[in-house]
Amino acid sequence: MLRVYRVVDQKAIYTFTKCGVFYFSRRVPKSLLDRFDKPRIVTCLNTRSLPQARKAASALSAQLEVVWAQMRLEKVLRCAPAASLSPVITGIAPTAPSIRLSDAGALYRRLKGVGRGKVFNTSTDRNLGYVVQCLGDAVVMEITRSDAGRFRDFLIAKKLTTSSIRRVFATVRAVVNLTISEHGLPCPNPFSRTFLPEVGVRTVRPPVPDNVIRSMQATCLDLDDDKRLLIALISDTGLRLAEALGLQKADLKLSSTTPHIIVRAHPWRSLKTASSTREVPLVGASLAAAKRLVAVTNSRLLFPRYATLTDVSANSASASLNNWLRSRLPAGCVIHSFRHSLRDRLRAAECPADIVDAIGGWTTQGVGHKYGVGYSLEVKHRWMQRIELHSTAENVGNACTPDT
Repeated sequence: MLRVYRVVDQKAIYTFTKCGVFYFSRRVPKSLLDRFDKPRIVTCLNTRSLPQARKAASALSAQLEVVWAQMRLEKVLRCAPAASLSPVITGIAPTAPSIRLSDAGALYRRLKGVGRGKVFNTSTDRNLGYVVQCLGDAVVMEITRSDAGRFRDFLIAKKLTTSSIRRVFATVRAVVNLTISEHGLPCPNPFSRTFLPEVGVRTVRPPVPDNVIRSMQATCLDLDDDKRLLIALISDTGLRLAEALGLQKADLKLSSTTPHIIVRAHPWRSLKTASSTREVPLVGASLAAAKRLVAVTNSRLLFPRYATLTDVSANSASASLNNWLRSRLPAGCVIHSFRHSLRDRLRAAECPADIVDAIGGWTTQGVGHKYGVGYSLEVKHRWMQRIELHSTAENVGNACTPDT
C-alpha cells in the first residue's frame, strides 16, 4: 500500500507529521555520509503539538550541529600531517579566561542591575543559585548542552512548574550571554534551545467577584488604616502591589480635572516593564482611599510602613495582606486577584483590549501599538467610570480597629 506523509517543514525546523504525530528529519551533510548508515536522521518527537515539536526539533538540530562539527574536526586532525597543523596550533589564541558562574553573576549584576532594585538582584541570585547547586561553580566555557539538560531535570525534580523553570532559564541564559559577549568567549550559550516540557500544575488565581469587591471596599474604607486603604487603592486601579507600595504623595494628582495616579519608576522601586509606566484614573474606592491617604500620611512616601527611599518590602506586605484577606475572599484569591478582577470588569464593560492594557500596564502585542502617545487620561477615565462599584459620596474614616 502506498503511504503518503507530509513533507519536511523547514519553517517548523525539520519536522513532518505521521498520523498526527510530529517527527524530526534532517539530511546528513555529504561530507559526513561515510559516518552514518542512512543519509537522513529521522526520529519521533512524541508530540502532536506544533509549538512543542518546534522546540524539540530546534534543540535536536542544534545538538546535531555540535556533533557534526566535532566529526569534521576529527577528520581534519586524522587526515592532516602533524607538521602542517603545528603553525595553526601555535597561532591559536591563549586559553579563554576561566570565567565561572559566580563571576558571570557578579558581572551581570554590576552591568544590568543598576537601578533595578532589590528584587532584581534577589531573583538573579536565586536562579543562579539553582544552577550552581546542580552543576557547581562551573567554568562557563566547560558547560555543555548535556549539563543544561541535567539542570532542567534538576529543576523538574524540585517540583517547579514549567513557567518557573522558564523564568530560571531566562535568567541563566541572560547571565551567560552577557559573559560570552563581554569576554569574547568562543562558545555558544549551552542554555539556549534547551527543550522545556510542560510539567507541574499551574496555579490559576481566580478573580474576586464584584459583590465581594464591593463588600471589601466598604470594609477597608471603614477600618481606615494604611493596610486597608492600600487594598482599597488597588481594588479599583489594578495596580501591582509593588507599584502601589512605591508611590509617593506627589504621584497622586487629586486636584487634576481627572484625578489620577502616575505610575513611574523610582530609585526605591523599579517597574516590571516599560509599559508599566502609565497614568491610572482614580474612581470609586480607589479615589476615596487616595484622598484619605494623602490627608493622613505625614511622609513623602504613601506607605512608609513598607517603603523607604532605598527599598520596598513587597514580600512582607503581601504576606500580611494575604493573611488578613484569606478568610474574607473566596478560596485561592489573594491581593493580586484584584488586578485580575480589574481586567475582567473592563472586559465585561466591553472595553477595547488595548485600552485595558493601557490602564493596567500590560504589554500590548503588535508593532503598531509602539507608535503614538497612546490613549488620553480622559478616555481611560470614561471606561473606568463604567466599572465603578463604590460611591465616592460615601463617608470614610470612621473610627474602627482593624483585625490585623
